[in-house]
Amino acid sequence: MAVFEYRGIQIETGKAVKGYRDADNAKALRALLRKEGIMLTLANEEGEQKKKSKREIDFLAIFRRISAADIAVMTRQLATLVRAGVPLVDSISALTEQVEKEQLVRVLSAVRETLNEGTSFAKSLEMHPKVFPPLYVNMVAAGEASGTLENVLERLADFMEGQARLKGKVVSALAYPVLMMIIGGLLVGFLMVAVVPKVTTIFENLGQTLPWNTRLLIFASNTIGDYWWLLILLTVVSGVSFQRWKASPVGRMRWDIMQLRWPVFGRLNLLVAVARFTRTLSTLLSSGVPLLKAMEIGRNVLGNAKLEGVVTEAIGSIREGESIAEPLKRSGAFPPMVIHMIAVGERSGQLEAMLENVSRAYESDVETRVTALTSLLEPVMILALGAVVGFIAMSILMPLMQMNQLVQ
Repeated sequence: MAVFEYRGIQIETGKAVKGYRDADNAKALRALLRKEGIMLTLANEEGEQKKKSKREIDFLAIFRRISAADIAVMTRQLATLVRAGVPLVDSISALTEQVEKEQLVRVLSAVRETLNEGTSFAKSLEMHPKVFPPLYVNMVAAGEASGTLENVLERLADFMEGQARLKGKVVSALAYPVLMMIIGGLLVGFLMVAVVPKVTTIFENLGQTLPWNTRLLIFASNTIGDYWWLLILLTVVSGVSFQRWKASPVGRMRWDIMQLRWPVFGRLNLLVAVARFTRTLSTLLSSGVPLLKAMEIGRNVLGNAKLEGVVTEAIGSIREGESIAEPLKRSGAFPPMVIHMIAVGERSGQLEAMLENVSRAYESDVETRVTALTSLLEPVMILALGAVVGFIAMSILMPLMQMNQLVQ
């Protein structure tokens, strides 16, 4: 059975429709759509579409990738359909006609096809790891096993929407300082390359000693103007070398430890990682995923090798019969509040609720800290840019003032 992209017209209303549908061939597709009141006008098999796409370069493909927000919206819609009593295969079929991105339509069509073959929903999703991460697959598997798939899908949608909101707040808060940094760098570069050399030629025939700042400015301007290609090459080589070092196990560990020790930003990195870890763990445990499996998945979302190592050691200790809080406390890497809340949750049997409370508190703390940092970064960057421009201006004006005094 093949997947066809079709276009047609509804016989009763005359409205144009399009979508994807499974059929043995184009003739069977036409008969299937006729039963649904649709007159087929165009049908392309998925394989033919792939051959066409190889001949045509799609420059906009990067903008049509499946994002976490797309999966969150799709999951919310699927949860609504399943809760309303619509069979899972029919719910997937409805989503294939509703989502806008072609890549997601193709993935859903493939999932529907494997479901029709008798494969479980979780196994069907597992075949698309770039779209559905292990957290998603394991939660769906737990929901299928416990018969609470609609509840699990709603928790997944809540979780993904919350993570997208947190990431969006951090990115939007840092966007303005980064833009100012880029504009400031371009402005200073323009002054050093285009303006300063023309002005400083005046000083060459003065026959007097220039101020140290003027000499430094002339040296920097000449270096940038004459060796700009070398500076760009050194920047690229340094960047590539740093990325390779950071990708190595030793380099990644050292870099992640450094990130946690940075003044101000180290605490922020820790809060973001812990908030993500506790939210993930709470969501998985609430959905019926076993503790050790949930810990393994939660470890992968930390994004820090040092913290991942701590959780790995904690998993080994838990297998030997220890509590969750004890190995985390021994490491000294997690904040005391997290350790205390986990210990209370274990004793009271409300671990999921305690983890959710921790994640909510830390997400709020991250938002507050990011807002405060960006509020401070803006005036600091303005002062820094003003200092650089002021240095350039004073370096040019001081020799001119000396010339004026000599003339008088």
